[in-house]
Amino acid sequence: MDANQHRFAMFANIQDAQTLVVGGGPVALRKTQRLIDAGARVTIVALKCHDELIGLHANGQLHIKPKAFNKTDLNGMAIVVAATDDLNTNRQIAQVALANGIHVNVVNDPAAGNFIMPSVVERLPLRIAISSGGASPVLTRLLSSRIDAFIPKSFGSLASLTEKYRELVKAKVSGSRELRRFWEQQLGGRVGEMVLQGRTQQAQRALELAIEQYHATNASGEVYLVGAGPGDPDLLSFRALRLMQNVDVVFYDRLVSEAVLALVKPDAERIYVGKQRSNHAMQQAAINEQLIEHAKSGKRVLRLKGGDPFIFGRGGEEIEQLAEHGIAFQVVPGITAAAGCASYAGIPLTHRDYSQACLFITGHLKDNRVELNWPALVQPQQTVVIYMGLVGLSYIVEKLIEHGMASTMPIALISHGTTQQQRVISGTLDTIVNLVKISEVTAPTLTIIGDVVTLREKLKWFEPENSDIKLIGGH
Repeated sequence: MDANQHRFAMFANIQDAQTLVVGGGPVALRKTQRLIDAGARVTIVALKCHDELIGLHANGQLHIKPKAFNKTDLNGMAIVVAATDDLNTNRQIAQVALANGIHVNVVNDPAAGNFIMPSVVERLPLRIAISSGGASPVLTRLLSSRIDAFIPKSFGSLASLTEKYRELVKAKVSGSRELRRFWEQQLGGRVGEMVLQGRTQQAQRALELAIEQYHATNASGEVYLVGAGPGDPDLLSFRALRLMQNVDVVFYDRLVSEAVLALVKPDAERIYVGKQRSNHAMQQAAINEQLIEHAKSGKRVLRLKGGDPFIFGRGGEEIEQLAEHGIAFQVVPGITAAAGCASYAGIPLTHRDYSQACLFITGHLKDNRVELNWPALVQPQQTVVIYMGLVGLSYIVEKLIEHGMASTMPIALISHGTTQQQRVISGTLDTIVNLVKISEVTAPTLTIIGDVVTLREKLKWFEPENSDIKLIGGH
């Protein structure tokens, strides 16, 4: 079995530890800087040193011995780093160090030593170490950078807050299980979110109140109204993803893709409240009541809506009800279908040469009609984006032409935009209805009308197989 599989992960206190680094190049510099940051007393042995190492020596942060390595250099050392550019030399240094019971790290040769230096993501006092045991340093650095980008800088403040109130909470909350439950509730709820938003003083007051009232009342829950975007999970915001992975129950719509839903905390209760034309899994009033009921029971409630919750998503109605009942809530915007689908279809919604305005409208039918301000839609140098317009497409096209829009105006219909099922149908007002009929395209769809549609042939970049249907002679 690979010796790297037997590595034991630990964080060691090396404050004032005598440490020897053999080598003076860029790798030795990186290792040395980390050792200095950890408080070690570093001695460099090398015939030639990097300029920055010389600068650290001049500042009194380390000591340099400009000479070749000798085993006597190990005297009094607790840690050795073999960082020369010669593999055999590094291994010889390691053998002598190990024989003297000294911990040794060998660069680019982890098996030769007895400890490795992992990549570290810091949110002090938090430290996250990542290592591949030397198998893939590039992958380790890549993962470190991703974790570094994902974890908010304020996570360190969250850890500091916990440390500050730890003893006070232990005195108030008895039992390890209840203690863990209390901290999970606070760090994963309003207190944690306040800290992550930079509202540290408010978070302290909220935590102090929670400690004071711990036995008097159950903590109230909170509702997170989160925009899930048009389908591609890569379009979620970091904040949306963080909240999605820290909830007790999720109410989700029909337009939330399976890929996005898969990112919700695995053990969260899932409740489908999707709406289709003439087929509502749950009426809006019932959804509002359920959100309030679950939040009042102390749960963290995720209301996950396709696109952006404030653009044809009835998000305003839902949080209005929450506010009336004194339920805490947060709103996380999502990439609306117009922006996401247009981008993935290669159709800019505005363009200096084609369109200086863009209108978002809903094409939802009521009594087989769509009541819109038709003259306002039929304007030059303008893009019109229609949500939920598939069923009423023929009526919409008819009314646009009736009010003066050219029958040759370019139009595109995007089905299941931003996903691998994306299909784009492009034509003109006088051809699109028949083209949609023969394509058997299905909802959800987004319709874009305007001269910007002609740019698709030049700008399209996201092309799932069999994604394009175009009428000969159309645009």
